[in-house]
Amino acid sequence: MEITNKKVLADIIAEKNGMTKKAATETLDLVFDTIANALKDGNKVDISGFGKFEVKQRPERKGINPATKEAITIPASKAPGFKAAKALKDIVK
Repeated sequence: MEITNKKVLADIIAEKNGMTKKAATETLDLVFDTIANALKDGNKVDISGFGKFEVKQRPERKGINPATKEAITIPASKAPGFKAAKALKDIVK
């Protein structure tokens, strides 16, 4: 299995668009920062044919400390979520 990471993505963008690797990395950073800032502001990001990013609310819940077996309350939190578009699901099948 091959791993695709940010560097690999930047290399592909640079090669396909005749850009320097630095410019491609800056472009990729801009895309990621834009998505992150939209989520931070409570907005959804919908990329047609790829999927939707949104912040999901996790309610406060009861849990158990595995070390002490003591009951604890896990505070409410927010977490980023992603739902793949049908087109992406079809590609992966």
